[in-house]
Amino acid sequence: MKAISTNRLIIIFSIIFTLFYNFKFFKDMFLAYGFNGLNLLYFLSTAILLVALMSFIFSFFSSKYIIKPLFILLFVVSAFTAYFMDTYSIVIDTEMIRNSLQTNLKESMDLFSFKLILYVVFLAILPVYFIYKVRIEYKSLKVELFSRVKIIVLSLIIILVIIFSFSKFYTSFAREHKPLRYNVNPIYWIYSIANYLNKTFDTAPTELKEIGLDSKVVEPIEEPKELIVLVVGETARADRFSLNGYSKETNPLLKKENVISFPNMYSCGTSTAHSVPCMFSVYDKDDYSYKKGISTQNVLDVLKNTQDIAILWRDNNSDSKGVALRVDYEDFRTSATNTICEDDECRDEGMLVGLEDYVEKNKGKDILIVLHQMGSHGPAYYKRYPKEFEKFTPVCQTNQLESCTQEEISNTYDNTILYTDYFLSKAINFLKKYENSHETALMYVSDHGESLGENGIYLHGMPYAIAPKEQKNVASLLWIGDGAMEHEYDKDKVKLIKDNEFSQDNLFHTLLGLFEVETEVYKKDMDILNDARND
Repeated sequence: MKAISTNRLIIIFSIIFTLFYNFKFFKDMFLAYGFNGLNLLYFLSTAILLVALMSFIFSFFSSKYIIKPLFILLFVVSAFTAYFMDTYSIVIDTEMIRNSLQTNLKESMDLFSFKLILYVVFLAILPVYFIYKVRIEYKSLKVELFSRVKIIVLSLIIILVIIFSFSKFYTSFAREHKPLRYNVNPIYWIYSIANYLNKTFDTAPTELKEIGLDSKVVEPIEEPKELIVLVVGETARADRFSLNGYSKETNPLLKKENVISFPNMYSCGTSTAHSVPCMFSVYDKDDYSYKKGISTQNVLDVLKNTQDIAILWRDNNSDSKGVALRVDYEDFRTSATNTICEDDECRDEGMLVGLEDYVEKNKGKDILIVLHQMGSHGPAYYKRYPKEFEKFTPVCQTNQLESCTQEEISNTYDNTILYTDYFLSKAINFLKKYENSHETALMYVSDHGESLGENGIYLHGMPYAIAPKEQKNVASLLWIGDGAMEHEYDKDKVKLIKDNEFSQDNLFHTLLGLFEVETEVYKKDMDILNDARND
């Protein structure tokens, strides 16, 4: 193979990235501006601008010893990025990177498809093979440096000429269509990784900030002890619960219980890795960050600080995202612990087995049991429920959602909600056995919502500022037991505020209120149930 100069290789690769790895970017541009008239010239200028911008960036990192490894990495990662953007309209931002790194192998396999293989073959393996085989012509250091300066200057000139020549268009682009830049591959995911590393790693060791050290349970000693189940849902949308007015009967069992649904509950984030630690954090959504989350105790720690509350976390999802590091934790993702599994898919209801033993072991203590569901985790929705819950048909029997009709995707997802209805009903029936001996309640809140193809968007994880309502408006409900719990809250007052807008920020303080914990970090105005408490 004839040797090729570094500069020529950079330009060729920049053109290839622009033309073959940015389908989602240009498709959204066409949808935003329309494919006609002067817009065609704008689109062409944008393509040239991307080539120049990539050439400019690549030139800084294309030295003799790293150019091949660099481009191999870029092509491989960009191939996967292109697949997920083109297929599910996923944005590869900082939180999506964090979510991906915390995803286990089983969840990753749900994303495997023949289409993914094609992307890997044509957009990763073939370019990598070419890079491996190509001979790069290297000259003296002085000549190489001068050559690199030339392409940097030329790229910068092209960028400036295009921006100033079409300033009106690019001003509009920057102001009115800012989210489009999230789809530029590989530039945006490179930026996101740098941002992720900046937000995640610190040269100094992380010290855990203690909060709520003054916490104490203030209930009279003769009162029955609390037994609260908190279910952390997965990917459940508020608008798919028939309790909230959805046309399909997805909550046939819960509607028979005296549950109070909160249709206007909003998540802290759009991914499990962000929302779960955030909802247990003392920080509200606007003030929360990953570093703050891992370096500060959460509400489970505050409850534990009372030394009067036993806490158990059972997990049928990836893990607790660091929330349950200092409390009793049990992994229910395998048949080794979960007795209700089929075809390597362990069911949420398996987490209820044996809870009586935990209650008995902690007799004389308040008890919080957290159950982290697999719930409606996509895109393989059809795996998330037993066959007997396939009430809504036809269904989508694949993880390649784009190959299914909107009706099939919707039906399959609704079947997962139907199974969650069964699971929550079963959890309530578990608590009913203790209504007279304990003050019982069940809280349910999903971590985030899900896009099911609306506007061509699937799954979740979009940047919160541009994420559709479907990814942020989460299912949430409360069941307050009769018997010993009856004197604590006026259920009619709770029903009066059920349609108010709440968020996962309220969870921290509502849990403290349920356990009657007194501490300086408790804010009663953030406790959803505070105004419904009986005097």
